[in-house]
Amino acid sequence: MPKAQIPVLKENKPKRRASRRIIAILLLLFVAILVILFFRSPVSQVTEIQFTGGTFSSREQLLQASGLKAGTQYFGVSPSKVENQLLQIKSIQKAVVDKHFPGKINVTIQEYPTVAYELGAEGSLDAILANGTKVSVNSSGIAVEKPILTKWSASDPNKVELCKVLGTIPNELTSDISEIIPSPTASFPDRIKLYTRSRFIVITAISLLSDKVEYLNQVIETAQPGTITMLEADTYTPFQPSGGEDADQNATTHGN
Repeated sequence: MPKAQIPVLKENKPKRRASRRIIAILLLLFVAILVILFFRSPVSQVTEIQFTGGTFSSREQLLQASGLKAGTQYFGVSPSKVENQLLQIKSIQKAVVDKHFPGKINVTIQEYPTVAYELGAEGSLDAILANGTKVSVNSSGIAVEKPILTKWSASDPNKVELCKVLGTIPNELTSDISEIIPSPTASFPDRIKLYTRSRFIVITAISLLSDKVEYLNQVIETAQPGTITMLEADTYTPFQPSGGEDADQNATTHGN
């Protein structure tokens, strides 16, 4: 009789695919738990907010405008969004937000430069910035070489243009100007009158000031006090010597 063949029993192989899947799921759960714990921990939160370069805005104003607050999610802070929100403050020309992990945010503020000052209704001193914005100042923030704007209407568009022009002129060319008042005519609606610390009276126009200011300084450095007209033509007329006191008075009382 032929021998009966006994079938060979296959060995049970471990189910590798199933075990790998279980391991992957466990790893994902572990990572998810770590992420949850991380975002609930102080390490993921804003812990320090620092502003530098701001003079005219308080820390409270900057925090309110920026939307920054200690305890918020560090990774939820968008630098570009914060920068745009800070530009809503009219005195701010530029803002740069730098994030430093963990939890630190530095904000560098660049404000429009002060180009002049103006006396407020109650005698307080306000700074006029290069974009025409008026802001209150304290005694520590006053630049004495800047001119005073007087007799200007708050709604006068020439006032804003004057501030823009002053912002483009180097300080050393305007440091002698003590006061600027509007003096419009039909031919020159943006005509202005300037008074200098060296006792000159200057008549020019806002649209001409940046081109004429170098000539102004040349005359001031070489001539006796007088009236300088810088419009279509440049002229200089010294004060009459015989009018000594009257001439000095005319140069300092700033009459129209």
